[in-house]
Amino acid sequence: MEYRATCEKAMAIDPKIRFATICDMNGRIAHTEHRANISNLLSPDESKKSLQQAVNAWKSRNEFASKIGDGKYVLAVYEKIKRITMPLNDELLLYITTDADADHETIINKALKLRQQ
Repeated sequence: MEYRATCEKAMAIDPKIRFATICDMNGRIAHTEHRANISNLLSPDESKKSLQQAVNAWKSRNEFASKIGDGKYVLAVYEKIKRITMPLNDELLLYITTDADADHETIINKALKLRQQ
């Protein structure tokens, strides 16, 4: 998988996407892109911790995949941002943050198609 191209495609989905990151199931970042002129709400260390929390939560949810099916995505909504986490394959996650007023349904539906590419 071409990580940079996939992140760029994710960023192109909607101008309200702030960041797109591809990481492995241990939280190691393969590639990340961020929108120009967007200020980070978290420090670099806090961003890594937030990503690791999303990865750990994803792994916890997959514990029951054999009974309830594979996870498609997770949406976390906060006052200032939305965070979308979804698998790209068995080894990689796509982690997207958006502005709070972003149309997350449209973004999710388009981002899900990145898995098929």
